Amino acid sequence: MGTGNGSLYDDVTQHIIAQLEEGRLPWVQPWDTSLTATGLPRNAATGRCYSGINILILWDRLFERGFGAQRWITYRQAQALGGNVRKGEAGTIVCYADRFTPKDEQQKARDEQREARQVAFLKRFTLFNVEQCEGLPEALMTMAEPRPFEELVPQAHRLIRACGADIRVGGESAFYAPSPDYIRVPDQAAFHEPINWYRTILHELGHWTGHSSRLDRLTGANLGSDDYAREELCAEMASAFLCAELGIVPTVRHADYIGGWLAVLREDNRAIFRAASQASKAAHYLLDFLPAEGGEHD
Repeated sequence: MGTGNGSLYDDVTQHIIAQLEEGRLPWVQPWDTSLTATGLPRNAATGRCYSGINILILWDRLFERGFGAQRWITYRQAQALGGNVRKGEAGTIVCYADRFTPKDEQQKARDEQREARQVAFLKRFTLFNVEQCEGLPEALMTMAEPRPFEELVPQAHRLIRACGADIRVGGESAFYAPSPDYIRVPDQAAFHEPINWYRTILHELGHWTGHSSRLDRLTGANLGSDDYAREELCAEMASAFLCAELGIVPTVRHADYIGGWLAVLREDNRAIFRAASQASKAAHYLLDFLPAEGGEHD
């Protein structure tokens, strides 16, 4: 995904559109048929989690190549740790957003006595999975053990309680009501699998983070609009990121929105980047309510 010399926005967007057209969601990977433990991809040298679109890019390569480790590293980091990337291994291009001020804009701003306007751009860099390397410290090569199922529910329950959201149990449908600022979810008995009750709440918590008192993302868009589709896309990915980090296998919750997501992505090649960024912020906002277990976030 996104390894060519063209626009990274176009490369990644077209790849995700192709997956959605096939009915596959890139943020819901086949964890249950893989030896890979759930979790967010991390930098092997720093322990920091990757975020935003880089999660989708790295997960895509993870399952394409069948890697068992969620740890990634740059060529120089591998050398600094006493190892190296094996000859012939192809890296995975990821990116981070940065800004700069053109020189002519700096001069113009001085002449007009105003602040200079910055230009946003994506900077690419290449990562390798630790399984593409040799000579790295053994601790970096050891695969993480999946969490026992009996630990998953308590951890999810701790997050739900710690965030302080107003969650009201009852009724026949799950939703987040922005104005009164509460989540409604059916009783656990309505779910065939108990873990789906937690997956559902995590999705609604994704919406909950967008309230004006928190991440201030919600627009009050009407059902069926592009803004509504964008918010559902954000909540879907936030839930998937949360599930993965909590050790819960992510699943498709709202596949009926695929048509709306396709329309948004076909119109705007940066939409998936913004949605993934917002989803990461939402997931990290919620994960920060838990005692720190892993690394920081990139």
